[in-house]
Amino acid sequence: MIKDKPTIALIYDFDGTLSPGNMQEFGFIQAIGKTPAEFWEASNKAPGGQEVSGILAYMKLMIDEARKNNIDLTRESFVSFGKHIPLFEGVMEWFSLINRYGKEHGVEIEHYINSSGQTELIEGTPIAGEFKKIFACSFWYGEDKKAVWPAVAVDYTGKTQFLFKISKGIMDIADNVQVNASLEDDSKPIPFSHMIYFGDGETDVPCMKIVKMFGGNSIAVFNPERADKEEQARKLLKQDRVNFACKADYREGGEIYNVVTTVIGKIRAEYDFFRLQRSNRKSRI
Repeated sequence: MIKDKPTIALIYDFDGTLSPGNMQEFGFIQAIGKTPAEFWEASNKAPGGQEVSGILAYMKLMIDEARKNNIDLTRESFVSFGKHIPLFEGVMEWFSLINRYGKEHGVEIEHYINSSGQTELIEGTPIAGEFKKIFACSFWYGEDKKAVWPAVAVDYTGKTQFLFKISKGIMDIADNVQVNASLEDDSKPIPFSHMIYFGDGETDVPCMKIVKMFGGNSIAVFNPERADKEEQARKLLKQDRVNFACKADYREGGEIYNVVTTVIGKIRAEYDFFRLQRSNRKSRI
């Protein structure tokens, strides 16, 4: 049965998309007495020439450095670090703003995070409650409640699986059965054509490309204070990997707001057209 109104998924990368830097750099790295440059250099060197996922390398380094500096790396401590993460202009007001717009125009808006960053750090930010689900890396905690091992590690290709889970309404990050089940587009809670993906760089390319390829819209977001980020966004647009390139300003009337509200209108109109066409065929055939 076709619903009266469509559901639109707004799916965000986090670092460089909603926040101007890597989330580990706003509290945790300072706590272990390193600069961001020192931490990431150590993370890159940690495998010692072995083939190791960069995500697993940084997560292991976080555990090692915390132990070395007598820091109890618990879920609570991660959340406290997350409170220091800055957000781009307008992000705090964005969710209520766009939710209201969706309601006024007859669509349901759902927000998701799809990130190679860390779930627990994102949970410490003031916008954590805005998301239906945070798909990101996380740690496994021992009986003493301290982090002992990566529980979920999400690299740039791993992020694509969560697009299919969102489409099928699967919120279990560990599910690998339902996500592979075959469903017709009109029976999926959120078809790809009803997705808007926000990302800032090369690690988002697979997700951006998939969403665009299947009829959704992808936005390359860039920090207006960094020329390299703007150039990267221009490159993605020129290569036809995204539909739009917008500066990271989420305020009403800004580029992102104008793009997203226009896309919402397009989805609503196409949804109404589909329902009308289907009703007409049913009554005549």
